[in-house]
Amino acid sequence: MVLKPDVLARAIDHASENDSRPRLLMSPRGKPLTQKRVRELANGSGIIIVCGRFEGVDQRVIDGRDLEEVSIGDYILSGGEPAALILLDAIVRILPGVMGNDLSGLHESFEGGLLEHPHYTRPQIWEDREIPAILTSGNHAAIAKWQREQAEQLTRERRPDLLGKKAEK
Repeated sequence: MVLKPDVLARAIDHASENDSRPRLLMSPRGKPLTQKRVRELANGSGIIIVCGRFEGVDQRVIDGRDLEEVSIGDYILSGGEPAALILLDAIVRILPGVMGNDLSGLHESFEGGLLEHPHYTRPQIWEDREIPAILTSGNHAAIAKWQREQAEQLTRERRPDLLGKKAEK
C-alpha cells in the first residue's frame, strides 16, 4: 500500500501552513539519524513528521513537499510510527528541563563521538564481580580519566565507525 499523493500532500500543507519547520519522512532509505541531527532538531522551532505504511509514500510527495528522509537503522518496520517515536524520544529528552539536570545528557553515548562508559552501583561486590577500585577512590580526576578510557575502548571494540566521526564534532 502506498499513501495517495493528494491526500498526504493536503495533510502536509495543512500542518506546515506559514512555517518552515523541517518536514521529515521516516524511511529506511533516508540519511541515518545521528545525535548531532537530533540536537539540531531539538534546537529548532519544531518538526513535522510523516510516516509511511507498508510500501510507503508516493515519490511525488517526497519531491514536491521537500521531505527529508530519515532512517533509524538498517532494518524494515511495518510503518514509520515506531521510528517517529524513537526520533521524538531522542529530541524531547534533550530539551531543557526534561531530564531534571540539563547536564545529564552530556556524557552519554554519541555525545563527544564515543559510546558511554560502563556504570556501576552498590553493592561493592555482586556475584563475585567487584566495582573497579578507581570508582570508589574518591579521586574525581582519576575517575574521569578511567571513564574516558573505557568509553574509547568500548567504541574501538563495538563501534569503530564512530571514531572517524569524532573529529567532525
